Amino acid sequence: MRDHVRMTEVSSLTGRLLVATPALADPNFDRAVVLLLDHDEEGSLGVVLNRPTPVGVGDILEPWASLAGEPGVVFQGGPVSLDSALGVAVIPGDEGPLGWRRVYGAIGLVDLEAPPELLAAALGSLRIFAGYSGWGPGQLEDELSDGAWYVVESEPGDVSSPEPESLWRAVLRRQRSELAMVATYPDDPSLN
Repeated sequence: MRDHVRMTEVSSLTGRLLVATPALADPNFDRAVVLLLDHDEEGSLGVVLNRPTPVGVGDILEPWASLAGEPGVVFQGGPVSLDSALGVAVIPGDEGPLGWRRVYGAIGLVDLEAPPELLAAALGSLRIFAGYSGWGPGQLEDELSDGAWYVVESEPGDVSSPEPESLWRAVLRRQRSELAMVATYPDDPSLN
């Protein structure tokens, strides 16, 4: 019952970004920027936007390689189900093509079993993720209350950032609050 009450007090965070605080100790999420694709009373699911791998999209999903944005590599979406792939695409406009399901705003999930040519003309950008980040009921809310994550608005360009390694600082820097100062937090505070 406690989780249900807590969830009704927190509106859905679907489509928002979780930005790891410097205090977050889990190495899977060190300076991670997670796009939440689903958040409800049953739990949360998202993908880490700033973990490119050296594996090219063409190496595992050749038909989608020409549609993937730069860098054309697979991203590690999180520590769960690393042997599965998720496609996240930005498609502007009100209607999306077959093979795409809107998640939030212009951001949606691509059915990677669909023929790529169904979506090619409509795609604004596409990223392929191996695995995802997941939280059970109430788990993310507990991490939020422990101060592990900042919750901020996403922008469609976050999904396709051409410099994903600098996304953590960029997202924090654009905040109009004291969070902008956190972007200057050193990688190793002992060197400060």
